[in-house]
Amino acid sequence: MTAPEPSRTYDAVIVGGGHNGLVAAAYLARAGRSVLVLERLDHTGGAAVSTRPFPGVDARLSRYSYLVSLLPRKIVRDLGLDFRLRTRTISSYTPAERDGRPTGLLVGGGERRTREAFARLTGSDREYRAWQRFYDMTGRVARRVFPTLTEPLPTREELRRTVGDEEAWRALFEEPIGVAVEEHFTDDLVRGVVLTDALIGTFADAHDPSLKQNRCFLYHVIGGGTGAWDVPVGGMGALTDALADAARAAGAVIATGHEAVRIATDGRTAEVTHRTAAGEGVAATRHVLVNASPQELAALTGDTPPPPAEGAQLKVNMLLERLPRLRDTSVDPREAFAGTFHIAEGYGQLGAAYAQAASGELPAEPPSEIYCHSLTDPTILGPDLAARGYQTLTLFGLHAPARLFARDNDAVREELLKATLARLDAHLAEPLADCLATDAQGRPCLEARSPLDLERDLGLPGGNIFHRELSWPHAQEGTGRWGVETRHANVLLCGAGAVRGGGVSGVPGHNAAMAVLEAGEG
Repeated sequence: MTAPEPSRTYDAVIVGGGHNGLVAAAYLARAGRSVLVLERLDHTGGAAVSTRPFPGVDARLSRYSYLVSLLPRKIVRDLGLDFRLRTRTISSYTPAERDGRPTGLLVGGGERRTREAFARLTGSDREYRAWQRFYDMTGRVARRVFPTLTEPLPTREELRRTVGDEEAWRALFEEPIGVAVEEHFTDDLVRGVVLTDALIGTFADAHDPSLKQNRCFLYHVIGGGTGAWDVPVGGMGALTDALADAARAAGAVIATGHEAVRIATDGRTAEVTHRTAAGEGVAATRHVLVNASPQELAALTGDTPPPPAEGAQLKVNMLLERLPRLRDTSVDPREAFAGTFHIAEGYGQLGAAYAQAASGELPAEPPSEIYCHSLTDPTILGPDLAARGYQTLTLFGLHAPARLFARDNDAVREELLKATLARLDAHLAEPLADCLATDAQGRPCLEARSPLDLERDLGLPGGNIFHRELSWPHAQEGTGRWGVETRHANVLLCGAGAVRGGGVSGVPGHNAAMAVLEAGEG
């Protein structure tokens, strides 16, 4: 644990050593600024960490966040990060039952194979052609919008001109995404696969008038200018370790085990009070960058907090002795689980699950998606496990709002987990439980986290993985030039709750650093 120098005034103090805080620290330190990072936990990384959650088992899982799409290559290049990504060869597999027989939709493995999979499921080429047209449209938007994320915020009209496609603008920015999904596609399962990108960590209906589902969808399809979701080699911790190394190499001081408890500022200088096991200290600084939620920012500055946030997901990590066999024998499990494996995510099922959860009930058919990280990156497994064919599984359940867990978090989590795995088992030729590995104490290698667990473990408000509802990537009233500004001139929000935040992107960290450097002082 490195301690801050008691008498030193820093150019910037960064509260929180998650990936965005580390990005900001590296940029500012490389620009010659003196930087102190205060991290509450005994390690950096926030939600982007690799850990061994199962005692006595040599498997490093991306315990919370687990895929990378929104991290600009610009940041990787600028900071010289020693970090690698691998592209998944399969995009998704969705099991289904048609005419009493098990089947499914495999997207990936080449255009011909994907076309044949659509035809086999739906009986014609119509849905595949619609799929191509729809994602050609989102691809055009991605190539035009993604580069703007690391530039000063455009106005809404400037972004509209950048998009340069009125049909795409209407579909993504003005009408509920359900309208576009229903206009383009007729098959219920295909509609559901498309809609899921609008619901990751977002509790909404396809036709929600707030369009929060559209904002979620937009961020999920613009990453890297392609919308592809990549796998970090070595797990998410490999990224945050590389960022911490880059920040330290440039001269930043990273103090773990230091919890910031108060920010006092007059707009030009500030003091950040921090607490350790040994007592309190104070760091003087010109700028404060808060890599935490807007609620935490308000608590630190004594301001009025924003409306409460609510997460809406069940996160499950598993280690298997082998991948389970599928009822659909036309697909190899190694391909089916290599991409996103959709469960109970037909369009009608998603709508029903949302309605049930909104009324305070657990969904009868909980929707979820599953991914096997170790198929793309076997380095996360110890040599012995890899040789024996072990695999990891990550499950992300949708429409599980925090409110459902309030009465009894442990009991509701267990009930929802049981129902979610039962939906998976319905498409397997053998129970998942028969495939689970066991830890050193003989317990199944499975851990589940509700939104309330994420709030407790990581400080995510309401367990919301985005800190609050995602914002449009353009200026709105009060957003400032970079989307990181607060009412205090020298206090910036560089976490996921900033404009253009959410996901593992580093964008708010980059933009907060740019705002400090533009200020031109110290």
